[in-house]
Amino acid sequence: MVLPSTYADRNCSLARALEVVGERWTLLIVRDAFYGVRRFGDFATQLGIPRASLTSRLKALVEEGVLERDADGYQLTPKGVALWPTVRALMAWGDEFYSPAGVRRALLHDEDGGPLDAEGRCERCGSVVGVPDTRIQPGPGFQPTATNPDLVSQAMNQPRRLLDPIKL
Repeated sequence: MVLPSTYADRNCSLARALEVVGERWTLLIVRDAFYGVRRFGDFATQLGIPRASLTSRLKALVEEGVLERDADGYQLTPKGVALWPTVRALMAWGDEFYSPAGVRRALLHDEDGGPLDAEGRCERCGSVVGVPDTRIQPGPGFQPTATNPDLVSQAMNQPRRLLDPIKL
C-alpha cells in the first residue's frame, strides 16, 4: 500500500507538523539555526547536504515562517524558536538511546551555569530557561568527527549561547 505524499488535508496536527519539519535534513537545519548557523554556505559545509536539497529546505522553511532571511542569512522566527522543546527532546532521546558515553551536547543556564533538565529547567536555580539564555557546550559523550574540522564546526563546538550568530 502506497502512503499519500502529503498529509496536510488530514485531521491530525502531528501529520501537518511533519509536512513542515519531517523531511530529511529539515530538523538538522533547524538545529543548526539554534546553534547560530546563518549563512547558506555554512549550513552546506556543516551538514554536508547537497546544495539543491538545502535550497529547497530553506525555501520551504521560509515559506512556512520557521526561518526568515535577511542580509546576514537565515534566522529562526518566533515560530521556529517554538520548535526548541522538540529539538531538545529529540537530542535527549538520542543521548539516552544512542550515546553510551553520555550527553553529547550539554545544555546549561547561561546565567549560573546550572544544567538544564529535560523540560529546560535549571537544576541550580529552578528557573525555566528560555532559548536565548541557554548555553550549549560539548558534554561527556561529545566526540569530534574530524581531525581538522571546518571553521563552522569549530565554532559550534565551543561553549556558546543558542541563537548567537556564528561569525567567522
